[in-house]
Amino acid sequence: MGAANEPGVVIVGAGQAGSELATSLRTQGHAGGIVVVGDERWLPYRRPPLSKTFLAGDAAPESLEIKPAALYAKLDIEVQTGVGVETIDREARSVRLYDGRALPYSTLVLATGGHARRLAIAGADRPNVHGIRGIDDVLRLRADFVPGRRLVVVGGGYIGLETAAVAVQHGLSVTVVEAAPRVLPRVASPALSQFYLDLHRERGVDVRLGLGVHAFEGAERVETVVLADGSRIDADLVVVGIGIVPNTELAETAGLEVADGIVVDSATRTSDPAILAIGDCSHHHNARYDRRMRLESVPNAMEQARVAAALICGKPAEYRAVPWFWSDQYELKLQMVGLAEGHDRIVLRGDMGERAFVQFHLRDGVVVAADAVNRPQEFALARRMVTEGARPDPQKLGDPAMALKDLV
Repeated sequence: MGAANEPGVVIVGAGQAGSELATSLRTQGHAGGIVVVGDERWLPYRRPPLSKTFLAGDAAPESLEIKPAALYAKLDIEVQTGVGVETIDREARSVRLYDGRALPYSTLVLATGGHARRLAIAGADRPNVHGIRGIDDVLRLRADFVPGRRLVVVGGGYIGLETAAVAVQHGLSVTVVEAAPRVLPRVASPALSQFYLDLHRERGVDVRLGLGVHAFEGAERVETVVLADGSRIDADLVVVGIGIVPNTELAETAGLEVADGIVVDSATRTSDPAILAIGDCSHHHNARYDRRMRLESVPNAMEQARVAAALICGKPAEYRAVPWFWSDQYELKLQMVGLAEGHDRIVLRGDMGERAFVQFHLRDGVVVAADAVNRPQEFALARRMVTEGARPDPQKLGDPAMALKDLV
């Protein structure tokens, strides 16, 4: 940052949120220095393909880049990869990198993301136990991804089921172990969970529900996964997909308020007005839902980045976006919008048996959330309905003969 001597915007975290913030600052008119610092060796890249096309070997690391190096250079954005931030000196408004250098800042933005949650059991550090959080994680895993090998996936959420789908299509023998009584327990309705359970079992995945993992056994590598009921599963490799833990250590050490993430207001400010936090690491106030939450999604990261950019550019905005998510498994695309909490009615549009449908969640007649499988055009309309708080006639909403655009 002509750089290193003049305070500018320093962004800690070279992921989706950090990249989006850096470029949004330029498009919103910020002319000062911008430095993005990331501890991985890669330029900012998209994480969703890691458990999908990249795991399948259908994408190179460079294809995951959010923006090419030339664009950062053109926008005068300095991206420093392969180096982490060790400490924040709030009084001096400076961060110290692990290589000993100091970077002064006028505004510091923490976009530190999260790390894969680990199982706290013996053997979890064996070389054939993998997490899926970064490119290097998947490169190590792909070396073990050999047809005929026995894979045990711990966790039946998005990452676990996406990994299982790729693995079984590549000829591995796959067992998924989920401690909850159903798959996708945190995000899906019971009916949608059953739909995906049936789908995976039909494709040959052995899914064990309501069972935690008790131990990993083996010599140098895990050879057996022991479940809570004493049953044993032979394994050549293990993938643990049980969520992420927000990276808050830097914020905690600096004395910022932390509670399941770095606490920020609806404009992304932390307890220190010179420090913002965005993306997976932020526990934010969402004005739309009038409550605090932490969301792990690309749309959330990008929207928070734009809100932070507006604040830095003197045009403060409020974060009030409707959350949405997606998952690709086999030939099916699942798209979800809104939070279904508190719904009192579900309206199904289409036929689950035909594997193309939309499930609407209503509360007091208002569409508060929707889940779409292989209905991308209707999902776009469903997003509008959730965003605008639509009150459609439930009978018409569930009738595929009625054009959904007429109900928005």
